[in-house]
Amino acid sequence: PCGAEGWAQDAVPPGAAFVAAASYRGPGNNDTRSNKALPILLWWSGSLFPHFPGDTERIDCPRGSCLVTRSRRVARHRRTKALIFYGTDFRAYEAPLPRLPHQTWALFHEESPMNNYVLSHSPGIRLFNYTATFRRESDYPLTLQWLPGTGYLRAPAVPLAEKDAWRRKGYGPVLYMQSHCDVPSDRDRYVRELMKYIQVDSYGKCLHNRELPSERLRDTSTATTEDSEFMTFIARYKFHLALENAICDDYMTEKLWRPMHLGAVPVYRGSPAVQDWMPNNLSIILIDDFDSPQELAKYLDFLDKNGEEYLKYLEYKNVGGIKNQFLLESLEKREWGVNDMTLPNYLNGFECFICDKENTRVKKEQEHKKSRGKIPAPRPHIAQFKHMGCPMPTPGFGSVEDLSDRDSWKEMWLQDYWQSLDQGEALTAMIHRNESHQGRFWDYMHEIFLKRTRQH
Repeated sequence: PCGAEGWAQDAVPPGAAFVAAASYRGPGNNDTRSNKALPILLWWSGSLFPHFPGDTERIDCPRGSCLVTRSRRVARHRRTKALIFYGTDFRAYEAPLPRLPHQTWALFHEESPMNNYVLSHSPGIRLFNYTATFRRESDYPLTLQWLPGTGYLRAPAVPLAEKDAWRRKGYGPVLYMQSHCDVPSDRDRYVRELMKYIQVDSYGKCLHNRELPSERLRDTSTATTEDSEFMTFIARYKFHLALENAICDDYMTEKLWRPMHLGAVPVYRGSPAVQDWMPNNLSIILIDDFDSPQELAKYLDFLDKNGEEYLKYLEYKNVGGIKNQFLLESLEKREWGVNDMTLPNYLNGFECFICDKENTRVKKEQEHKKSRGKIPAPRPHIAQFKHMGCPMPTPGFGSVEDLSDRDSWKEMWLQDYWQSLDQGEALTAMIHRNESHQGRFWDYMHEIFLKRTRQH
């Protein structure tokens, strides 16, 4: 495992002088240490720094306090105990080297696996000690980041009579609203095939076949901010094609939760474990339950013509309709909120999670030192494959063998996935050899390429 092996106390001499923030003690702990005695957490991805307007802040967490900063001047300071990275911005060839033995690396990555496939391979994710990802297995799970609460799911649906009237005006039963084309899940390939068998109204840039009724609704910012006029328009559809841009356990976005909020039935492909989180056993239609787009189209047509059967998919909106205890307990248990000013956001929450871990580690290291080795030193915590572990992309319809070598999806995403494995291995090797020069990264990549070529 990379990086934190040994975690030698004060292994590195202090770097540039650190300007301490004004001392502040908030509720929640009785940590009386001055700022000069606190562990420092450095947000390496400074754009995520959840404090405004300064660059440095004292945080008072349940088990102790820390100083947090986005100033990289303290990167090599002996009190800088953790570096916090944002997964989308993390690049193996830009990682801070040499990796210091007294520092942990923490990963915050709530976004799609497609943003950085290096994290989906063991060598990539095991660079980190602690993780906050969409996977429930991560140290600080962000799985329900798009679901404000059960009230969001219980919002009333448009009456079926109104949806049927919408159909009689010539609108299709199925909505597709996507402007991000050419993604790893290859969703457009599937939808294109589905369109042969059922009317799909597609308003986005991908497979565009229909215009939104006003210029205002065509503005992409209107769609992303859940504008009421936009929501009213799309709520009239019976089915929303909800295909994530990449496939991974527990990666579920607004593409799933928004239709459920509106009372449209999601026709879903994304997290293979999605049913674990659904309000009841009949909330969504899973694309992968059907042998072909044609079979799916037949079923959607059946529901479109049989209102009683269709409404069974909306029973979770009734009183007592949310029966999934795992979902209810997960919402109750999470300590951060979505659009809830009474709870911390997940950035502040993860920051305190890391602060508490580092204070515990400092204490254990001090006990180890005082006991002259009788008390063992704390062992480093290393992230596991299942903290991300997303599978290789596969075609949205058909098999890889069916695609030509010049297929743009095949060229882009399969290559990206496997090259990311090489990048994780290259950085791991650099850390193990205590490399200090980022520029050598491509030499390591070349070594790995030659080794793989020889093996084949």
